[in-house]
Amino acid sequence: MAKLHLIKLSVGSESIHTQAAWQAERLAEGGGLRHVTRMWPRREDELLAGGSIFWVIKGVVQSCQKIIRLDEVIGEDGIRRCGIVLDPQLFHTRPQPRRPFQGWRYLEPSTAPEIGTPYQAGEKTLPANLKAELAALGVL
Repeated sequence: MAKLHLIKLSVGSESIHTQAAWQAERLAEGGGLRHVTRMWPRREDELLAGGSIFWVIKGVVQSCQKIIRLDEVIGEDGIRRCGIVLDPQLFHTRPQPRRPFQGWRYLEPSTAPEIGTPYQAGEKTLPANLKAELAALGVL
C-alpha cells in the first residue's frame, strides 16, 4: 500500500513557533493531539500507511506531523466527523508556497516538500516570507 499525505492550512498560526505553542497548550489540557474535520478521508488506508499532514502557514508549507490514526468524533449536533490524531513532534519542511484553499487536500509523496529537522521549542528560524522568497529562488 502506497502512502499518501494531507495538506491543510494552519489557520491562525503566524509561524511554526506559534503553531507549536498552540499545540503544546492543547497537549497540556490532556489527551492527545488531533485535528477534527467534517470530511472523512476516503483514502484512509493510504494515509495510515505512513502519511503525514503538511501545514501551510502564511501561504507557505512550513511544517508537518505524522498521522497516527483517524478517530470517529460525533459533534454536539450528532454529525460524524474525523479526528486526525497527530504525533506531537512537528518537523520543518522545505518551504513551498501554496495558495489558500478550504479544508484539506490529498498530497502525493512525489509533490510533498522535503521533510527536514524536528522542531525544537525556542529555536531561531528565518521569517516565513524570507523562507518563501529564498525557496522561490532555489536557495532553500
